[in-house]
Amino acid sequence: MNKNNLSEIYVGWNPWHGCTKISPGCKYCYVYRQDEMYGSVTNSSLCSKNAAFDLPVKKNRWGSYKIPSGKIIFTCFTSDFLLADADEWRDECWRMMRIRSDCMFYFFTKRIDRLKEYLPPDWNDGYDNVIIGCTIENQDRADYRLPIFLSLPIKHKTIIAAPLLENIFISDYLDSSIEEVSVGGESGMYARPCNYDWILNLREQCIQKDIPFNFHQTGANFIKDKRLYRIKRRYQKSQAQKANINYKIGKFSIPEAALSNLMQGGCPDSESFRELTLFDMWED
Repeated sequence: MNKNNLSEIYVGWNPWHGCTKISPGCKYCYVYRQDEMYGSVTNSSLCSKNAAFDLPVKKNRWGSYKIPSGKIIFTCFTSDFLLADADEWRDECWRMMRIRSDCMFYFFTKRIDRLKEYLPPDWNDGYDNVIIGCTIENQDRADYRLPIFLSLPIKHKTIIAAPLLENIFISDYLDSSIEEVSVGGESGMYARPCNYDWILNLREQCIQKDIPFNFHQTGANFIKDKRLYRIKRRYQKSQAQKANINYKIGKFSIPEAALSNLMQGGCPDSESFRELTLFDMWED
């Protein structure tokens, strides 16, 4: 397997599409932007079941699963897996995850407060092949969601601080159950600024608790040394990689929380880009 090719490792699965906005991080949701860009006739806030609902268990003409063993399946990235509108479909998704124990499933959510009520009966302390990320964007949502997250029986937990909207402190929530903290700024035309100092602050909190830290993207409007840089979407990940501040993160480790890149064009090999970088010598 070529480790430089994400398509050989990751697969996207969106059992349903559409989501309602519930917190400040949702304001410029990429799902709404993409629907508008591609002229979707369906309102982005309306949840609808996708034709690929049963993708994990679909088989080809030879009787083999279309998704081979060993894949990491990014789950429900055009909605929220815990969206109330999808309650009637979720049990079937849990069933497919059990069947495909040979693959890892990864979803993250802004609705972690709904998880306990909608876990499958055989969940116990969590499925070995399910990674759940709790999304936070500011201090208020961190202080609300993370205590709930820590109290839940989940085998693999990650924290997704994105889009990062302010300086936040989560040190009190970083225990050995957290496998990764992934941080990123907001993309899109109206993206709110992300300050590099906020990124470094979260990194230091992770290092102090020996928790893996991943800076997965700068966002479109990035502040470094009091200067605002407008960064094109195709460079937001590579610029973050060039900061070289990840801690205890392998190139394609599990869990790999830089998931937005799958939905937004994949992860380019950083060596193929030679653009100016904020973290080397910037020339005006």
